[in-house]
Amino acid sequence: MAEELKNYRCPSCGAPLVFDGETEMLHCEFCDSSFALKEMEEKTAAVTGSDWEEAGAQWGQDGEKMRSYSCPSCGAVVVCDETTVATSCPYCGNPAVLLGQFHDQRKPDLVIPFKLTKEDAVKRLQKHYQKKFLLPKVFKDQNHIEKIQGVYVPFWLFDQKAEGVMWFDASSSTTHRSGDYLITDTSHYRVKRGGSMEFQKVPVDGSSKMPDDYMDSIEPYDYEGLREFSTAYLPGFLADQYDVEVGEAKNRSNTRCYSSIEQAMRNTVRGYDKVRTGTRNITMCHKEVKYALLPVWLLSTRWNDKNYLFAMNGQTGKLVGDLPVDKQKKMKTFLGLALGLGAALSLLLSGPIGSWIAGL
Repeated sequence: MAEELKNYRCPSCGAPLVFDGETEMLHCEFCDSSFALKEMEEKTAAVTGSDWEEAGAQWGQDGEKMRSYSCPSCGAVVVCDETTVATSCPYCGNPAVLLGQFHDQRKPDLVIPFKLTKEDAVKRLQKHYQKKFLLPKVFKDQNHIEKIQGVYVPFWLFDQKAEGVMWFDASSSTTHRSGDYLITDTSHYRVKRGGSMEFQKVPVDGSSKMPDDYMDSIEPYDYEGLREFSTAYLPGFLADQYDVEVGEAKNRSNTRCYSSIEQAMRNTVRGYDKVRTGTRNITMCHKEVKYALLPVWLLSTRWNDKNYLFAMNGQTGKLVGDLPVDKQKKMKTFLGLALGLGAALSLLLSGPIGSWIAGL
């Protein structure tokens, strides 16, 4: 099957257009022209890329998970995996949206466009690195930081309602003295709480390649920024399709909602010395699910045979990532401090204080 592409090109000079999150328009970096998304959606036609079916047959099972397209700008054949929706040609930088990837899967309903630029992401990452003296040099290298990429990550957004009943075992104690004895009276209670909670757009990432804890950590997104999906938001960024089905994602959404309603009920049990959660009966009612692409700036680094991933919310700038420690730097720093303290102590003992100690 031939891969169908969509390229957004400047009507003035023919150069590729990229989405500008600040103006929410398609911008030409060559002639500095800007165009409304709706206008370019109507003007831009899809083109046919390379025939992957013929090439894939030569790769066997590996080929089944890969796709290729011919860059309409330079003619290079670019290979990507089956979940890639938007990419760019590594030879000429021409951005492309792979419409064929939507054929077998659900088209996104919503998108939150990138608000923060690559320059914003680089600055925030550099600030994150500041004063990290034991950080390996490769992490601070400017060329390395510039490899940060903007990716639209697939998310399922669930509207649902949780309702139920919980029981708690609570107790309160009072102490009083009777003669030579200190007596403690403890009262035990069986506390019941019931209620319901409405949840809107509970986010669950739909990409198995993205660590769930990272995606949870860069929340929340401001849903005021949600827009009806258009491929015009994608040029200039990478984008993935979901490979976690909605049924599987629903389980994570349920877990998050269960935790929220349980905590809300627990917070109403006050005035006791001790509270222990007992039995519970909570049901979940799913109302609607939307498929959305949300913006994330990603930087992946490998150091000492271990991968390190940094993720930043492309709308709010919230950043998460683990930092390694350069053991050689740590040892040198320790030895330097030890030698410095030793020299200072030696100098101290050679002066008047040393003479005073010797005379004791």
